[in-house]
Amino acid sequence: MSNKYILNFLRELNENNNREWFAANKETYNIAVDFFKKEVAELIVKISQFDPEIKYLTPENCVFRIYRDIRFSPDKTPYKTHFGAYMAAGGGRKSPLAGYYFHFAHNEVFLSGGIYCPEKDTLKAVRKAIDANFDELNEIASFPDFKKYFDKIIPFEQTLSKVPAGFSADSPAAEWLKFKNFGIHHFIDEQTLCNENFTDYAAKVFAAMKNFNEFFNEIIREIKR
Repeated sequence: MSNKYILNFLRELNENNNREWFAANKETYNIAVDFFKKEVAELIVKISQFDPEIKYLTPENCVFRIYRDIRFSPDKTPYKTHFGAYMAAGGGRKSPLAGYYFHFAHNEVFLSGGIYCPEKDTLKAVRKAIDANFDELNEIASFPDFKKYFDKIIPFEQTLSKVPAGFSADSPAAEWLKFKNFGIHHFIDEQTLCNENFTDYAAKVFAAMKNFNEFFNEIIREIKR
């Protein structure tokens, strides 16, 4: 099965993250990434059924390069040890909008949504919207389909120690206002990943995050006008 093939390649890459091994196994990489792109193409079609803006994307728009930028990093290993694809309206992986992310590593596979590293003005607008519309976002996070796949809204990195200036510490949204990023994750076990109906399952997970993504996209679209 294609996902089993990808897993095996990524496991070997994790153990042999050097240019010599990669060059000797370039054909294996090409097969693995082609499998991944075909899976992303399936996901684009299935996501488009509930989010029509996604239908204009291609895997080439969405799949991230495997080559690491090591110019300013103390870690000089040349390759990422995972495949990733970001399916979002307005450019796929280059889009500023909230979208649907597929992360495929040898030891961790997950589907996620939300926004990551927003610009300063965007983050400020998002915090204002959360503070003013906390009930709406809390309701989205309480939907049965949402709760079925996602435990809670989480930051992608360390949060602020205090509520940022301009907001009340007594706000019902106080803890969320400390976030710099806003994300949800659904982790996938190997049995589910290697099931022939995996993309159907993944599409259900992504459908459950659509309202969450749209909450942020309404804010981002407004400030981008």
